Amino acid sequence: MTYTGDVSVGDAADVRTLEHLTIAKIAVDPQMSNNCYLLRCTETGEQLLVDAADDAATVLALVGDSGLGTVVTTHQHWDHHRALADVVAATDAEVGAGAPDADAITEQTGVAVGRRVEHGDTVMVGQCPLTVIAIAGHTPGSIALLYDDSPHGGHPHLFTGDSLFPGGVGATFGDAEAFAQLIDEVETKVFGTLPDETWFYPGHGKDGVLGTERPHVAEWRERGW
Repeated sequence: MTYTGDVSVGDAADVRTLEHLTIAKIAVDPQMSNNCYLLRCTETGEQLLVDAADDAATVLALVGDSGLGTVVTTHQHWDHHRALADVVAATDAEVGAGAPDADAITEQTGVAVGRRVEHGDTVMVGQCPLTVIAIAGHTPGSIALLYDDSPHGGHPHLFTGDSLFPGGVGATFGDAEAFAQLIDEVETKVFGTLPDETWFYPGHGKDGVLGTERPHVAEWRERGW
């Protein structure tokens, strides 16, 4: 079946199969409809979870018997790590997060962040490298993860947390300075470096493609959200 990224709470995972990586997307929590992404290296079987957002039982069922090497939390907001403690307790996975958000995540969850990542760092899932893109604004330590499938005949895949969605950047809750920082970083670090065919996977809702959103970035800046 063709991957669309359109999932609802209670649906089976929507799975995209690349040459060296599979991406499984589920939605959890009917109110917040957070997305969780399980990445699996096809060479080694190692798995990495992007955001243990909620519903540990569903997340652990997705992980299955193959184990979980790493959980990356995209940012410190509570709705993105409600299942973190239970998932880590069940799998002994290492936890990674942007360094400026790491202490807040530990304070909120009781889980130590063993890998405090910075812009340009690499997080491995098996033999597949994920490049960390630090995108401050939604929170100080928000990060995105980039898997570039271009060398294998594909295109880049970007896991954006709550920093970028179809139709705009993430919320900055009326903070004009934070919005300016977020739109600047999205424009320079994402649209300024990645091609139109880049597919992105946000923390809530449907996926997007950079080429579809690129013509509207100036409009987002002008409207202020």
